[in-house]
Amino acid sequence: MTFQALKKYITHLYTTRSDNTNIWINDSGQAQGRYFNSTLTSVFQAIRSSSDHRIIGYHGLARSYGNDNGDLSLWRLLDHAANDDESVELDRLCRLLHAINFYRQVQSADQNLYLNVHARLLAAVEGNHGAAFRRILNTLELPHQHIVLELPAIVKNQGWMLNHVAENYQRNGFRLAINVSSTEQGLELLKRRHFDTIRIDSNTVQDIASLKKLLHAAKTAKTKLIFKRVETNATCQLLSQLTTNNQEEFFMAGFLFDWPTALLPLHDQTGRRSKFQLMQTSSDAFAQNLTKTQRAGQVSGR
Repeated sequence: MTFQALKKYITHLYTTRSDNTNIWINDSGQAQGRYFNSTLTSVFQAIRSSSDHRIIGYHGLARSYGNDNGDLSLWRLLDHAANDDESVELDRLCRLLHAINFYRQVQSADQNLYLNVHARLLAAVEGNHGAAFRRILNTLELPHQHIVLELPAIVKNQGWMLNHVAENYQRNGFRLAINVSSTEQGLELLKRRHFDTIRIDSNTVQDIASLKKLLHAAKTAKTKLIFKRVETNATCQLLSQLTTNNQEEFFMAGFLFDWPTALLPLHDQTGRRSKFQLMQTSSDAFAQNLTKTQRAGQVSGR
């Protein structure tokens, strides 16, 4: 770990843990946090290039457990939050946990970290919300330029809210990603504002022509296009039709390639393989891994 301020903070958390602390370091060196009666920690899922499957970043996700060791959905925790202040508190806790757990690992060097913004927080974001996270990163001497804040998909009448939140985060030096529910919405948002990344669910799109149009528009705008939830060979084969050469690069994340884990790989375990070589993953192995993950703990998109 090269971040000395972060190293000192982790040492402080480890040596001063008590029943009253909201953040602590467990015996494995992983940061955990308390929210109401649940324990939170982080896992990370790799994002890969379509051209050679190199890792270009990680998506930070929260894993939560109840006091009875049962799995809890983070969305349910947000539902129980009585007001926007408690939602913001949970959001800040998750971001801090993700930042600590990501940058404590030497493999995080020069990698992008994607962190979600929950839909409920859009209306709760005030003028200093982005600044608060920036101050934390500065205090821990962590590189804000490698953190991409990912906004949820919005409906048409939330345009003003999107502008407010986007301006807030961009004013504080953060890059922005946004989820879109369709290729049409992606094309429309590219006309309105620059985003570092557009993220779309691979399971919701079937029209290759419209996808190619979105990919071209994203390339023109210097925006990355990420397909999330790539889980089957059929989906991967569909996406392979998008590009005829390595210049038309897009990005993918999903169980077909990587499972969310607390530890980043010691090296890019797939190497720089030829396009879609990883498609040999069997659907049986996918089902087995899904069952294991469901037993191990609830992973939430935070």
